[in-house]
Amino acid sequence: MRWQANPRNAPVIRRFTGSKPDTSAAVNRPVVALVTDAIHPYHRGGKEIRYHELTHRLAAQADVHVYTMNWWQGPRTIREDGVTYHALCRYRPLYAGERRSISQALFFALGCLRLLCARFDVLEADHMPYLQIPCLRLVATVRRKGLIVTWHEVWGSRYWREYLGRVGLAAWLMEWCAMRLPDHIIAASPQTAERLRIALRTPAKITIAPNGIDMRVAEEAIRNANPADIVVVGRLLPHKRVDMLLDSVALLRADGHPVTCRIIGDGPERQLLHDRAEALDITDAVDFRHDVGDHRQLYGLLKAARVFVSPSAREGFGIAVLEAIACGLPVVTTSDPDNLAQHLVARSSRGVVCDASAQALADAVKGLLSTPYPDTPDQETWLDEYSWDATVTKVRMALGI
Repeated sequence: MRWQANPRNAPVIRRFTGSKPDTSAAVNRPVVALVTDAIHPYHRGGKEIRYHELTHRLAAQADVHVYTMNWWQGPRTIREDGVTYHALCRYRPLYAGERRSISQALFFALGCLRLLCARFDVLEADHMPYLQIPCLRLVATVRRKGLIVTWHEVWGSRYWREYLGRVGLAAWLMEWCAMRLPDHIIAASPQTAERLRIALRTPAKITIAPNGIDMRVAEEAIRNANPADIVVVGRLLPHKRVDMLLDSVALLRADGHPVTCRIIGDGPERQLLHDRAEALDITDAVDFRHDVGDHRQLYGLLKAARVFVSPSAREGFGIAVLEAIACGLPVVTTSDPDNLAQHLVARSSRGVVCDASAQALADAVKGLLSTPYPDTPDQETWLDEYSWDATVTKVRMALGI
């Protein structure tokens, strides 16, 4: 799930309980410190789901401690389902408008220096937002521990310039330098691993451990009673290009195809997309869902659709695409070089990779909607490669536990 950040005082899906970690079961078990600035369910995205799924599985073999911001109300240290959560700094919004907040990245990076006084055997971190990696390198060096970093995507100089203009070159230099600081990198996809090797130009320890999916939950999810022709899931950010999908819906309806579309997610572009739907005169055809709270609800809505569309210009993996395929949907995505989700779509027997334009999306959707498919599609056996149990095995090997 990749949708929205819950306000800190909003109801959440799960409840954190307790203020002190239970160390009785941690005897002779490695202590793993996982550092990430955002956690599920307070912020919903691919990396948050990844850490949520992996930490609770790793807790069967290790004493797992997650170091993050103070997303919750209450004490700085809390424990839930065998995992201990520590607040390194107070909560700050991840985004300033449509872009990641530099001040948040800086304060979180400084907060990571608290780990100089923490007890751990293994130190692992999420690569975003980069500024914390030099601080964690210092921590690892002083504590004489290895530093493992999970890399979800490589932006590269071209994309940084598009994102930040002239300042993008400095940002790319920061990313390039950050790649050289870990002792071991865990890549979230084979394509990210290859991009890392090209950027590093030197031998590096890289383990490929892709994002996963719980196939049992996907299979057991009940189809929602409200159908839609097209569905998209994602955080509402400019590079997700949901506006281009709305243009495609308008083109299809103007061409005599009265399609409906469901948009699941939230983010900075929320109001702009509502305004665009109104300007295109398709508000009656678009169902905005900013309230989807868990996987079962999400999968039920996916199963109620006929085609999943991912118009994104950039995806480090594309977990939403994987979930749609697992729910039996044909999927359309773009051929943008930074859209690594296209590699998943290309493996699907009902996947279409098309040019990045509203007309190309419309043509692809029209073709899939006109193709008769059985109610129970053939199972995509390659999805077995993306089970969370398979991923946690690879992560454990990288962490040495």
